[in-house]
Amino acid sequence: MELRCKVQNYDWGKLGHESTIAKLLSSADSSFNIDPARPYAELWMGVHPNGPSIIIERDVLLSEYLKNNLDAIGPDVRKEFGVTLPFLLKILSVRKALSVQAHPTKEHAQELHKNYPELYKDPNHKPELAIALTPFEALCGFRPLSEIKDFLLKLPELKEILSENCIDKLGHDDNADIIKDLFKELMTSQKDLVAKQLTKLLNRLQSEDDTTQSSLLFPLLKRLHADFPEDVGCWSIYFMNYLLLRPGQAIFLKPNLPHAYLSGDCVECMACSDNVVRAGLTPKHIDVPVLLNMLDYTSYSVNDLLFEPQLEDPNTCIWRPPVPDFAVVKIMVECEEPYNTIVRASPSIIIITSGKGDVCDTEPILARPGTVIFLKASRQLTITADAGSHIEAYQAICNI
Repeated sequence: MELRCKVQNYDWGKLGHESTIAKLLSSADSSFNIDPARPYAELWMGVHPNGPSIIIERDVLLSEYLKNNLDAIGPDVRKEFGVTLPFLLKILSVRKALSVQAHPTKEHAQELHKNYPELYKDPNHKPELAIALTPFEALCGFRPLSEIKDFLLKLPELKEILSENCIDKLGHDDNADIIKDLFKELMTSQKDLVAKQLTKLLNRLQSEDDTTQSSLLFPLLKRLHADFPEDVGCWSIYFMNYLLLRPGQAIFLKPNLPHAYLSGDCVECMACSDNVVRAGLTPKHIDVPVLLNMLDYTSYSVNDLLFEPQLEDPNTCIWRPPVPDFAVVKIMVECEEPYNTIVRASPSIIIITSGKGDVCDTEPILARPGTVIFLKASRQLTITADAGSHIEAYQAICNI
């Protein structure tokens, strides 16, 4: 069954034809006109109330269909999650940075929702998986302490924000404790001091050679400061890992892991929640005390953060995070021979991201980029690429 899905036009989204989302929408619906000045930030596929999907042929919400067709969910998913889809599949097209943020554990989310329901609107956790469709920039996890030390040596403007007592601890205490102390001091510093030191650093680096500018992340700092002037989150690039993912590479954002998407297009899947704790690079509500208390201050290398898929058959690989809410399958069909998807105990949502052909569950559907399909539990989808073409698709399922 083909779905019509919700577009979110957040300010940080890519504009018009630059957005992968806009191009997918236009490909799937010839009547869709792309507004070149409008941001197309997220495409939501699922049953989240802020962006529910509709079954086109029935003109009914997918969530309502599930209530009346329990077989579509399957007994295993019903037992674990009830009558719902516990995941939300998205496409993101990022033009400028999203906030420095983290997502709470399920227990912490329940506590936050109970105490601050106007800010944390549901009691669920929100682990996320991001798979790059284009070169994709992100900040993720704290850097190795040796890298943070090196930046502090080369950035007197940053050292002036931090206390001598905190800096003196470098090399003496546990890595996580030192990073926590340093990051807490940074995030709770006086705004005027943060702004003054940012200006000093930008002015100094402006006159440095290209090698120095590159080693001290000047191009990234300049870009973030242009979008979020005087924001303390600009300093986070010297504490968090900078990742440039190639298409097909992925990161899994477990609870409490600090991160910020910077630019690019990706497939994203998450538990069906909207709980975000923010602390910088955003005009939205920030909650620095909650964030500082919940963060994972472990040092990670870039390679530690890359999340690898497992090959299932010649046409599919799967990313299985350590949560039951979701997993993501990439399907590639490159010949004219029909391919039958692997039977899953879970319902699934499938989006075609490139190529052309047709897909068939009970009735054939023209497959083109942007086509979104709902597949019942324990059913197969037959995918056939047109001659000389291919079909690439991403399938979200429950990880049970």
